[in-house]
Amino acid sequence: MYGGNMEDFDEIYEEVEEDERFIDETYVTVVPDPVVVRGAGNMTVFGLSNRFDSEFPSPLSAKVAPEEYKATMSRVNSVLKKTLPVNVKWLLCGCVCCCCTLGCSLWPVICLSKRTRHSIEKVLDWENSHLYHKLGLHWRLGKQRKDSTTMMEYVLLIEFIPKIPIHRPD
Repeated sequence: MYGGNMEDFDEIYEEVEEDERFIDETYVTVVPDPVVVRGAGNMTVFGLSNRFDSEFPSPLSAKVAPEEYKATMSRVNSVLKKTLPVNVKWLLCGCVCCCCTLGCSLWPVICLSKRTRHSIEKVLDWENSHLYHKLGLHWRLGKQRKDSTTMMEYVLLIEFIPKIPIHRPD
């Protein structure tokens, strides 16, 4: 008769073949860190600079043409050029009237700042759908800490979309 433990008899063990382990380790895709484009303007309103640096970053050299990158940056900077001066005027007006209105005079500039961010995101979405997703890139507006301080700033993040391994069996 069976001299072992009955608990071991009912156990189900999963067997993994050597080939499956080899396939899983072979097709691991490594995605580089996103490229960060910081604000390069002389004025910042609620963490959003009045322009972004249009110098072509070296990690994008084999992915996108410098002309396409500069065209995208000029579209983003044109949105900032149109909207940020209005935001600054409302901010100054809101600060002057802040004591009388108990801070309610700052609401217009907060709404305008949100509207500016939304406009930039719309430009980036259009750029992504028409060009950058085909090249394996994704642009987005993100928040990051400014240097080693506690202040936050808005930056443009250019993320690399991982390629799907089509040679991997199902």
